[in-house]
Amino acid sequence: MRANFDYEEVAEHVFSPREVSVLQAIPAEMKLQAFFNCWTRKEAYIKAQGEGLSLPLESFDVSFGPGEPARLLATRHAPEQAARWALHELAPGSGYVGALAVEGQDCHLQFWQWETAIP
Repeated sequence: MRANFDYEEVAEHVFSPREVSVLQAIPAEMKLQAFFNCWTRKEAYIKAQGEGLSLPLESFDVSFGPGEPARLLATRHAPEQAARWALHELAPGSGYVGALAVEGQDCHLQFWQWETAIP
């Protein structure tokens, strides 16, 4: 995660008003991580919906605060959707964040990691 752009300005343009308020309240040293948590969770949901950016990012809320589990909190475009979708945090490697959106609440993710044999 790099802060080589004004991520707070991006948030003000594409996050929901609730998410902007939450981001502003997060301590400065945790804001970049929180921004990317929010961004990847929103991206996972719109990709899973198959609508891409035709679904406005400010039309739904996700959790993203430090230590907060990934959740779809509210969907203004279709209120029933929040209960139908589950968000899962992914940790692909140090300095990276990711998320997965799955329709349904009964999803159990399993992760494996293989070490390379190449020196």
